[in-house]
Amino acid sequence: MTAATPRVSPVTLDRVSVSIGGRPILRDVDLAVRAGEMVTLLGPNGSGKSTLVRTVTGLLPHTRGEVRLFGTLLGEFAEWQRLGFVPQRSTATTGVPSTVREVVASGRVGRRRLFRPTSGEDRRAVEAALEVVGLAGRSSYGVSQLSGGQQQRVLIARALAGEPDLLVLDEPTAGVDLPNQQALADALASLKARGATILLVAHEIGPMMPLIDRSVVMRDGRVAYDGPPLSQEVASHTHHAHDHPDHLDHAGTHDHAPHVASPLDFERRRR
Repeated sequence: MTAATPRVSPVTLDRVSVSIGGRPILRDVDLAVRAGEMVTLLGPNGSGKSTLVRTVTGLLPHTRGEVRLFGTLLGEFAEWQRLGFVPQRSTATTGVPSTVREVVASGRVGRRRLFRPTSGEDRRAVEAALEVVGLAGRSSYGVSQLSGGQQQRVLIARALAGEPDLLVLDEPTAGVDLPNQQALADALASLKARGATILLVAHEIGPMMPLIDRSVVMRDGRVAYDGPPLSQEVASHTHHAHDHPDHLDHAGTHDHAPHVASPLDFERRRR
């Protein structure tokens, strides 16, 4: 690749809509995440953030528009080893006892050929991922023995072990204390330094603020703001804002999601 060759955007959404049970959740969303960027998705519960990332990762079908990963239509995309997904913490453990190392090693499955044994490269990637998230000393622990914040770090290590070009995270800091937030930020900084692209759903920015290149605020299933990173104060406001009685749809009923004022409106009110 020459310096003049444009880099394909890892994520492109073109007028994407998603409905669940006949109810519109995403409405004509346009979004492009450029290579090497860290983009954070903000907005209140129900605004469409998690639906958007689940659509990007192929976990939810879209009803209209186009989703492309690395320039390829989602339905034709086959290089899933290039994508890492960190779900919300509630899915960090299962009923099957697993050690930290076993969970992290499962992130290498997409990098191995079918029925091939674990290689030295696989082991090195797992060790490196454990080091990055600060859990090398707990690799033999059962995941259920860890705190919630440490479990979230295990999920990030699993994604890192796969050496993804695109990492998608769904609220990794929810309910996580500050030391674990810092560990998460350090892990993401390491991944970003390697040139990876990061799409992050969050309502607590915390130590990750210096890493963010763009903020995108969702409102009622649409993009209400897409621009420079928002401060922690504004980000917190966008998450906790609520609907008012006069914010009604054309049929006179409340929309499916709480209303979020534009971050720019909030900045003006502070003056």
